[in-house]
Amino acid sequence: MVTGKVSENADAALAGVLRDGMTIMSGGFGLTGNPDRLIEAIGRSGVRGLTIISNNCGAEGHGLWHLLAAGQIAKMVSSYIGDNKLFERLYLEGKLELELTPQGTLAERIRAGGAGIPAFFTRTGVGTVVAEGKRVEAFGGVDYVMEHALTADLALVKAWRGDSEGNLMFRKTARNFNPEMATAAAFTVAEVEELVPDGSLDPDHVHTPGLFVDRIFAGGPYEKRIEKLKERVREDVR
Repeated sequence: MVTGKVSENADAALAGVLRDGMTIMSGGFGLTGNPDRLIEAIGRSGVRGLTIISNNCGAEGHGLWHLLAAGQIAKMVSSYIGDNKLFERLYLEGKLELELTPQGTLAERIRAGGAGIPAFFTRTGVGTVVAEGKRVEAFGGVDYVMEHALTADLALVKAWRGDSEGNLMFRKTARNFNPEMATAAAFTVAEVEELVPDGSLDPDHVHTPGLFVDRIFAGGPYEKRIEKLKERVREDVR
């Protein structure tokens, strides 16, 4: 059930939105700030042939990895493969298309898409495989490669708090790509840890105005995962 922008759950929030072959932006960095409930709902929907724009494709057993394992993703636009062996294997076997983009460039391509900027020039990637097939121009005697903006049919974002109008607050590094993605898609769905009363968010602390959010729901409780836990024995203090 959807009342205004507020949905009962992830499945209701995505009702009537999903289709095969669509392009989806998914927030998150590693295991932080991922829209887990929305990703799970996409898995249940069975849509296929998806192009996913995200920093990475989850980690083994978590997040977007499930869509990859189910064969629902046809193409990834991302900056990091990391330890995702399934991602690596599918790409090397030619079963997954990959547009590998430097991380800062990826963030700027998304921001540009939300700002209505069709393309921009950057020094990142000049003289590497990143620049292959792309326009290169010299400015002040320095080469720059042209990168096109990214937009999507749907953005999935995860926030800390939100209200019924879709105003969002993010917490610390969970902010990552989420605010930019909310502006760069035709339709944006936000899942939040806490749905708060209207008027309770300090306007100066709102990171994403509700103007950019079409549907919102409370998705908790959430597990705070650590991608790689490293410990060291503390030396005795003398």
